Amino acid sequence: ADGEPMVFDKRSKSFKPASRIVPDELDPAFVGEFETPEGFRVRPAFDILAERLVRDYSPEKVEKITGIPAKDIDRIAKEMGVIALYEPLEIPVEWTDVWGRKHKSMKGRPVSFHIMRGVASHTNGFQTARAVFLLKMFLGCVDTPGGHLAKPPYPKHIEDLPKPVKIRSLGELKYDEPLKGPHLGLPQSPDDLLVDKDGKPLRIDRAYSWEFPIAAHGCIQNVIPAAYQRDPYDIEVLIIYMANMAWNSSQNIPYIIEALTAKDAAGNYIIPKIITIDAFYSEQVAYSDLVLPDATYLEQWFALSLLDRPPSVASGPVDALRMPVVDPKSEGLDVKPWGDVLVELGTKLKLPGFINEDGTPKYRDFKDFLINWQPRPGVGALAGWRGKNGDRHFVGEPNPKQLEMYVKNKGFFYYRLPEHMRYYRHINKDYLEWAKSVGFVKKTEPIIMNFYLEPLQTFRLAGMGLWKGENQPPNDPLLRERLVRYFDPLPFWYPPFEEEVSGEEYPLYAFTARPQWMYHSWDSQNVWLRQISTKNYLYMNPKTAEKLGIKHLDWVWVESRVGKVKCQVFLTEATEPNSVWTWNSIGKMKGTWGLKPEAEEGSEAFLLNHVIPHTIKVGGREFFYGDPITGHLAWFDTKVKVYRAEDQTPETHPQFSTEPLPYIRERWTEILRYKP
Repeated sequence: ADGEPMVFDKRSKSFKPASRIVPDELDPAFVGEFETPEGFRVRPAFDILAERLVRDYSPEKVEKITGIPAKDIDRIAKEMGVIALYEPLEIPVEWTDVWGRKHKSMKGRPVSFHIMRGVASHTNGFQTARAVFLLKMFLGCVDTPGGHLAKPPYPKHIEDLPKPVKIRSLGELKYDEPLKGPHLGLPQSPDDLLVDKDGKPLRIDRAYSWEFPIAAHGCIQNVIPAAYQRDPYDIEVLIIYMANMAWNSSQNIPYIIEALTAKDAAGNYIIPKIITIDAFYSEQVAYSDLVLPDATYLEQWFALSLLDRPPSVASGPVDALRMPVVDPKSEGLDVKPWGDVLVELGTKLKLPGFINEDGTPKYRDFKDFLINWQPRPGVGALAGWRGKNGDRHFVGEPNPKQLEMYVKNKGFFYYRLPEHMRYYRHINKDYLEWAKSVGFVKKTEPIIMNFYLEPLQTFRLAGMGLWKGENQPPNDPLLRERLVRYFDPLPFWYPPFEEEVSGEEYPLYAFTARPQWMYHSWDSQNVWLRQISTKNYLYMNPKTAEKLGIKHLDWVWVESRVGKVKCQVFLTEATEPNSVWTWNSIGKMKGTWGLKPEAEEGSEAFLLNHVIPHTIKVGGREFFYGDPITGHLAWFDTKVKVYRAEDQTPETHPQFSTEPLPYIRERWTEILRYKP
């Protein structure tokens, strides 16, 4: 009612708001059917979910899908349930909940598990991740001792999180004006989408459109293909930063390279200008018209901010300062970090936020920016040692010596929460009051976790033609069916789309993961890290290899529905029999990254991205390859067949190359030495 979740109170036999009633004062119904004052028959979300779980997800049915024996599923479920309910932890610390009730201790359910890309990077990733979190809710282990713990500045009230800027046409965007709101956000209903009056996407990546409505981080992987297709529009300039979109951060690389180099009938590039910000001669740089400078982590000032992705721990908020430890100018190198370039460009272009009212520069460089920039009064990039004297944390005016204080504290700031504020933070009175005082939340009301997500239901209603809001989906049966099918307000499992498309011809799943020692392509510039691995292998289970007639270290072809790549197999029992995988970003294009032509990275190392599709046909139409709710790229859905190569020459295919820059050639040396 009025946007709030309701419960049916069995004591008063009436409906009451779930968030505004002290739990001791009501007895909520978990099962049953009840009539609202308006005459509607309704059931508790828990009742509907329980019915679905019993009907669709019995251990016997799950065994047929996963291959995990029903007895093992039953055993694991009992272990979690027994430990959570009958073997709780208890910390003797008093705390007060948001309803004013005092508790003598903090009781915890010592069951916890973590999910990330392994679950999310599928076309069924969002609903599967939701199901996993609901299991934590069932067990009562969310933000309790021994359970799943939030890291500050979370948890937050979802309704207070930003939504994408509200515009209805590209004509509202002006070259000389800043965007009127966030370019990213979390839509709560169809009326928060970035679409025009006809329901067409306004963002080129389709984020916040009817195709991918809740794309929290955008869909960068769709930008180059969409620009190539000129759908939904042509672009003038493509700017890429912190992503190697011509290589290991895209999929179907032969197609991407075609898109970056394609010309129209008049001989003009379809993507006219490409600007890349990079510290290295990456594959993306090789296809760029203009390269703006950057520096490595060791050569620049930067903030790991609470406003972005902080390195917080469960016991308290943490942010950190990245500081230069190497001075390339002392070696005669003209190196400038992107932060300094950004400030300089913003000042020269007289962009709002970079100049004072009298036209003078607001910041000297990015270091000065880190100290003095404030998105709102008292809040800056770094939370520690604010105020003129450095005696305030989280909220306070800029401190000219703030960075010096970070350096003195070994580069980080950590606020250890008092013991009584470390758990139950979604309903912990003292924590929520403190979190509001430092700007983490906007209110001190309880943060309610819902089984049933009303925002998803609003999109499903739109698909049914029942949404009464401003934005209506196009009269497109396939798009509307997609909304109805996948925007279920209760979680459910469905097979990844690729299973229906690839069928039995491609029996193995193939996926690529980032190596810890070379998380980005950039790390290949570190000669010590290169000694760990200059080539990668396709990892395969020995039993799978035996069936395919493949031996350890054979060269094989890995083929998907969009292409194939030649690589070397490494047999290991640590790999699941129905899957093959490799490390990402080790294989390079010849001529890039300052590597010599004979370097293993360009000859024997390979990139699995060549065979990962960038689109998938659903209902007879091509969609970009991602979860239908979030647009999250389905890295782990690729299906392949693997067979031994007739030619066992140790060289990967396909091969792409570019000419090394002359000044890079001049710096090649046979022996690398460290000069202290």
